[in-house]
Amino acid sequence: SNKTLVKRRRLKKRSSFQKNPSAQPKVSLHCRPPVANPNSAIMGRMHSRGKGISASALPYKRTPPSWLKISAPDVEDNICKFAKKGLTPSQIGVILRDSHGIAQVKSVTGSKILRILKAHGLAPEIPEDLYHLIKKAVAIRKHLERNRKDKDSKFRLILVESRIHRLARYYKKTKKLPPVWKYESTTASTLVA
Repeated sequence: SNKTLVKRRRLKKRSSFQKNPSAQPKVSLHCRPPVANPNSAIMGRMHSRGKGISASALPYKRTPPSWLKISAPDVEDNICKFAKKGLTPSQIGVILRDSHGIAQVKSVTGSKILRILKAHGLAPEIPEDLYHLIKKAVAIRKHLERNRKDKDSKFRLILVESRIHRLARYYKKTKKLPPVWKYESTTASTLVA
């Protein structure tokens, strides 16, 4: 019958492959064989499938480059000036990197941007990452007021707010937020404004 013929052909192929292991089955040029991911041990993101592999490489040297002529007090003055304009620590870091050629503030001044801001009393009340999550939650709530049937946004709001609660718990534990601080959706817009 037809089934037995198919079985015989399969067995014949297997036996010929076992006799001559160099005769591997042909692979089409269009599909590459799977390559082991070197970053397979990287932890995934919390509420998505992303792995977050891309990252900027830190400079190997811990000392400032020889061509950098700006002194530590000048860098601190610049940081304070940008903070007074209302820029966040990460925005200040980007400006210093792109406009002033300072890759790492710590290598020039000996302390990070946020520490410098705290020393001058210019640090933000709410940590930056928590602030941006609250801002996102407020924007989603505003969107849901106009689009009540948007089920996906409702679900995303739940995820964002759960991340806010997690971060707040961490910052309370590390004493970066007061122990009585609490996120409430009704008063969240005042925190962001």
